[in-house]
Amino acid sequence: MSDFMFSDEPEELVVPVQAEKSWRVLVVDDDQAIHQVTRMVLGGLEVEHRRIELLSAYSAAEAREILASDKEIALAFVDVVMETEHAGLDLVHWIRTDLKNQCIRLILRTGQAGQAPEEEVIRDYDINGYKEKTDFVANKMISTLYAGIRGYRDIITIKKSLEGLRRLIEASNDMLKIRRLKSFGSAALDNLLTLMELESSALYIAHTAEDVYSESRDLVIACTGKYICCTGNLDNDDLSAEVRDRIHHTFKTRQHNVGEHFFAGYYETLNQTASVLYVEHENSTDQLQVELLDMYTANVSLILESLTNHNEIEQDLIYLIGGAIESRSPQTAHHTERVARMSEFIALTLGLSEPFARVIGIAAALHDIGMITVPESVLSTPGPLNDEQWLLVRQHPVAGGEILARGKGVIAKAGARIARHHHENWDGSGYPEGLKGEEIPVEARIVAIADRIECLRAERPYRKPWPDHEIRTYLTEQQGKAFDPQLSQLAVNHFDRLLELSNQVALQEEV
Repeated sequence: MSDFMFSDEPEELVVPVQAEKSWRVLVVDDDQAIHQVTRMVLGGLEVEHRRIELLSAYSAAEAREILASDKEIALAFVDVVMETEHAGLDLVHWIRTDLKNQCIRLILRTGQAGQAPEEEVIRDYDINGYKEKTDFVANKMISTLYAGIRGYRDIITIKKSLEGLRRLIEASNDMLKIRRLKSFGSAALDNLLTLMELESSALYIAHTAEDVYSESRDLVIACTGKYICCTGNLDNDDLSAEVRDRIHHTFKTRQHNVGEHFFAGYYETLNQTASVLYVEHENSTDQLQVELLDMYTANVSLILESLTNHNEIEQDLIYLIGGAIESRSPQTAHHTERVARMSEFIALTLGLSEPFARVIGIAAALHDIGMITVPESVLSTPGPLNDEQWLLVRQHPVAGGEILARGKGVIAKAGARIARHHHENWDGSGYPEGLKGEEIPVEARIVAIADRIECLRAERPYRKPWPDHEIRTYLTEQQGKAFDPQLSQLAVNHFDRLLELSNQVALQEEV
């Protein structure tokens, strides 16, 4: 029991306002009257647009049960004397030490101050206030509530910031381990969901890039939630006009675009790589989440730039190697790049996955790497090769396969299969191993067709280039002989497109 005095009550406190969220406040006291008076004073208040939700416990034991199951109680008013003379003090010790809850604000109230001197209690217990019930009038209770709630708010903000920073560092480290663009985008979104603790959200990463024709495109790298992407092109996806407009507006203004239920962040790196991360969520995002989102996506854009550069450097190096091989024979200028483009197109048209087709396209540039073992005198022979020279040339697939087999990457492995087997024939009459049919790796079968088309179109010292219509006829005649019948027919059906890809390399060289 206590001598709690309810005095100096203002005529009007705060007008109650309904809010979606609330501050949970626990009243721990064995006196029913204390609970009633506390509800009268605090029950209608709102702090920072959130109402006060009061919970009641009539003993320290009951309070422990509530606190153990409810981790979001912001403040507790705790009576010192309940089951025992120091039940409230024991509860405070349990909260801080056993429950390890350092966030909740604890206000001790006592009607028997002599049994627990204020100086000793404040010194020995981690509390945020010590009030005598006789002096704890309405206005002081309200001011204590405001101070306690704001203190709890600040601690939670700091805690979330530290936790968010930890997750940000972990997520960024995870991103650095990824070397494939699609995998990177998916992982970025997964990490963002964890980082932001978002539910029922739709997220996008849109990246603007220059394609091989120097045309700007907006590519959807990854997506999740209710927007599942059908293609990699933003304008071709099944998106609402409103969402597309938001993303395009963000690219155009080169600034963040923030609405009540969406965030479109714009990020541009030093090499002008621009990307947009679009996040759509059901609940309003607080300032902390926006700042955390901004930091995360800034890191993502930098890693994306690094990954993009890595892929571009890898491709450039392979083309440079192919070009170095070509330089030994002036008649084969840009042969490897043309073969690479046609091979990737054939792979995609065949229905192979985009990543596999891309690997084939890059690795195809290394199909003749074994030619570095062929003497210069043989390569510069003005007429047809004699038997001895031809034997040397026929060794280049084995040499190329052995060179690339030393690599551990997927492109090196694909390149090794292509280099070794692109002169095998479907009927088993090819070299170096006389493989036939599907014994020949599909990537080698694809490159064999692209390579043969390019070779026949090129001028040699001992012959003129073949006319295009004769090459088309040759592809038909060699179905089931030199070439995989399905691939050969595919090349015939798309012959004009293959020639277009080849000619584009020549046009770019002229520019």
